[in-house]
Amino acid sequence: MREWTIKGLSQEANVSLGYTHAVITSLISAGYATRGSSYRIRVVDPIRLIRRWAAYHDYAAINTFLRYHTFERDVDTFLSRLSRLDEAEYALTVLSGAHLIAPYVRPTTIHFYISDQTDPKTVAELLDLRPVESGGNVSVVRPYDAGVFYARQTVDGLSVVNSVQLYVDLFNYPARGSEAAEKILETLANQWYSATRV
Repeated sequence: MREWTIKGLSQEANVSLGYTHAVITSLISAGYATRGSSYRIRVVDPIRLIRRWAAYHDYAAINTFLRYHTFERDVDTFLSRLSRLDEAEYALTVLSGAHLIAPYVRPTTIHFYISDQTDPKTVAELLDLRPVESGGNVSVVRPYDAGVFYARQTVDGLSVVNSVQLYVDLFNYPARGSEAAEKILETLANQWYSATRV
C-alpha cells in the first residue's frame, strides 16, 4: 500500500495543508491510517475505510440531477454515443459505470457526471436527449464536488469514475445498487491484494 506525506496528499487532493492534516489526524485517531517509521502516512485497511465512507455517502441527496429521456433502448448503443463528448467533460457512474467495470446488474437508466465547464444543453443535443420533469432514463449529474473526476478510468473508450467513487456512489443507490457495489468492492480488494503481494 502506498505511503504519503501530508504535503503529497495535499497536492494530490488539491486541498490545503491544514485541511489535509486535520483529516489525517482524524483517520489516525479512528484507526484507519497510521504513520510509518519515516513518518509517512499509510491506510491500514482500505476496505474498512471505503465502507465507512460509503455508509455516509448519499449519491441521490448530494448531487444535482438533470433528467432526460432517450428513445434508444439498447444500453450499449446509447453508451457508444458518449464518444461524441470530450472525455474530460463526463464520467459514468452508478449502474452504468458498474456495467463497464464489473457487469452484474444491467442498468435501465444511464447516469453520468458532467464538469462545471460542460453545458448540459450541448450534451443533450449531442446525445439526442429530451428533457423531462421527472423520471426519464438518462440523468446528467452535476456533482457535489469536482473530486468525483479524480483518477477517472477509460473503459472501452468511455470515461468512468474511479472504482472507489463508483463503489460509494452505488452503496446506497436503489435498484440493486448495493449488489453492484459489492462486485466493485471485490474487484478493488483483488487489485489491492495483488499489489501487496508484488
